[in-house]
Amino acid sequence: MVEAFGWPAIFLVNVPVGAVLLVAGLRTLDESRNPSAPAIDVPGTVLSVLGVGALTYGLIEGGSRGWTSPVILSGFAAAAVILAAFVVVEGRVAAPMLPLRLFRQRLFTVSNTAMIVVGFALMGSSFFFSQFFVYVQGSSILRAGVQTLPATLAMVVVSPFAGRFAARYGFRIMVTLGLALAGLGLLALGFVQADTGYANVWWRLAVVGIGFALTMSPLTGAAIQSVSPQEGGLASGVSSTTRQIGAVLGVAVLGAVVRTRESGGASFEEGLTSAFVVAGVVTLATAVFTGLWLTRSTESSRPASPAPRVHENATSH
Repeated sequence: MVEAFGWPAIFLVNVPVGAVLLVAGLRTLDESRNPSAPAIDVPGTVLSVLGVGALTYGLIEGGSRGWTSPVILSGFAAAAVILAAFVVVEGRVAAPMLPLRLFRQRLFTVSNTAMIVVGFALMGSSFFFSQFFVYVQGSSILRAGVQTLPATLAMVVVSPFAGRFAARYGFRIMVTLGLALAGLGLLALGFVQADTGYANVWWRLAVVGIGFALTMSPLTGAAIQSVSPQEGGLASGVSSTTRQIGAVLGVAVLGAVVRTRESGGASFEEGLTSAFVVAGVVTLATAVFTGLWLTRSTESSRPASPAPRVHENATSH
């Protein structure tokens, strides 16, 4: 589609999928309501949208406008003030959209912190996979898309088993193992060069995909398990949001690494390899972090869910 119609055409992929699911949902899903549901936290919702929006704008536009430009600094300042106001409001309203008490649970806090890094490293590095094949090795856009498939296919194949492994071996072991594999795969990508044959590249992409596949579902499952059953949807939503914030950070920060290296006289190839190395180091450091801290707080009052429930929660997300 990119070669035929240009890059904006990629957004059309979701249109038929969404249309089919809309029709299927209208025909098969039953309506359900919670008559005791609290009122929508309008102030918290508005502040969260504005705060995250300002932060995202600063991160996305910082590379092109300059990180010290007035508009970018203003965006970051606005994000800090608005998000601080969000924290204050959420601590005072009767039914907050994000109960701050959840972050007293170590399992919830650590899992979401690690999810930020997953978004950072996975999406940030994936942004440069195809650029390496196109701009460094000279592949066509179509061929580059095919060449990046090992990472995607590895995630598709391994992800369904991640929840089962987490139920059997525990969240901490699976997340730490997954992050370690992903980090090593990213470091290995930091050593590829323009003349590196694809036979020596695809397995590095596959290792990255396997590592993150073993990580994402268990992290979401850990966040869900750390809260009450009634707050499972909230925990899942927070986990998804932190991953998306990490993705924005990854593209912005790793993009800044590439540009900094180029401004210092390095080639685009050298800039990309540096970005992969940075992503790998951050991921490996997070593996150590989860290995030490991805456990339930000793003061947690909620008992652990049985293994089958953990599997269901983890794999469904």
